[in-house]
Amino acid sequence: MPKILITNDDSFEAKGLEVLIDAVKDLGEVYIVAPAHHKSACSHSLTITKPLRFVEIEKNFYKLDDGTPADCVYLSMDKLFKNDKPDIVLSGINHGANMGEDVNYSGTAAGAFEGAIHGIPSIAFSQVLKSYDTPPTEVNWENAKKIAKDLTEKVLKRKINIPHRQILNVNIPNTKEIKGYKVTKLGYRLYGFDAHKHLNPRGEEYYWIGLHPLKFKEEDNSDFNAIKNGFISITPLKLDITAYESLKELQTSIND
Repeated sequence: MPKILITNDDSFEAKGLEVLIDAVKDLGEVYIVAPAHHKSACSHSLTITKPLRFVEIEKNFYKLDDGTPADCVYLSMDKLFKNDKPDIVLSGINHGANMGEDVNYSGTAAGAFEGAIHGIPSIAFSQVLKSYDTPPTEVNWENAKKIAKDLTEKVLKRKINIPHRQILNVNIPNTKEIKGYKVTKLGYRLYGFDAHKHLNPRGEEYYWIGLHPLKFKEEDNSDFNAIKNGFISITPLKLDITAYESLKELQTSIND
């Protein structure tokens, strides 16, 4: 029976995690290690300045106090899989999109990337919302559940091959009628600046980073474009972020 490791960045209590567990529970032996607290935008950080503790919620279900998604996958290799690695790592289902440059900030994507580092086929799932404050009750989780099960099953049955040190980054539109799958590139996210300055009761200044509207450059075959048109976006991503197209020019410039 395949071993499935699940993590996320919205905490062990997140609705998306519950949906993902339910989606794949019949496909193999499921293990869950999720952060004890919300870890959105933590990127691929590992905690090296303090100890971390597994807290058992129920059989094969742990929260990591106070870990990141990457911590969860990394430490699971010793805690749960000393002899055999899991057959697949699933991260999500994130409450919100992870498209374009957002994958560089994403704890959801990082959970999958940590799986790829350990040579395990990995998928990051994100549920796109109409707005950031869309509550879980207004999300069409049934679509997300079906998609997560379908893609996981196809990878486990090797109908879909995820190359070594790559992941699949999946974004699901929040609509009743989904038109199908589209394999896409990362889009060009348009960022602003949203930081709020405040004073605490002692008169000390502090900042709170806010949220940006989901704006993007119009491009064919991008993840944003697929979602805008009602398709599920599947973007293959890799750990090697070398800008190969710049190698020759840079070498020439250095030698001149």
